[in-house]
Amino acid sequence: MSFAAASDRPPYRRGETLCRIDEIADPGGKGFMTDHDGERRAIFVMRQGARIFGYVNQCPHVGTPLDWQPDVFLSPDRTFIQCATHGALFRIFDGYCVAGPCRGRKLDAVKIEMRDGAVILA
Repeated sequence: MSFAAASDRPPYRRGETLCRIDEIADPGGKGFMTDHDGERRAIFVMRQGARIFGYVNQCPHVGTPLDWQPDVFLSPDRTFIQCATHGALFRIFDGYCVAGPCRGRKLDAVKIEMRDGAVILA
């Protein structure tokens, strides 16, 4: 979910289950609004096989949300996270920018855990 997306659910907090891994396409992503030290923050979780990765939903170039539409974070070939604003490409497994105006920078990681198939905000 992008910053502008509305949600009826209160923001997720540390230790809460965000979703089940099978609710995220493989490969694919899912966005969430969190409460981080009293501040609302949009994040997203990427799935690649049995692995999950969490990032702040903000491009390091200009700070805009990365998703094209809610939960759509991938390039057309589904191999990179792609910024909806300038098309920058980021590796799924570490958020490193390989192409675009922020080449060499990384997405801000968010600690995510998986327990018994549940994706949890650590």
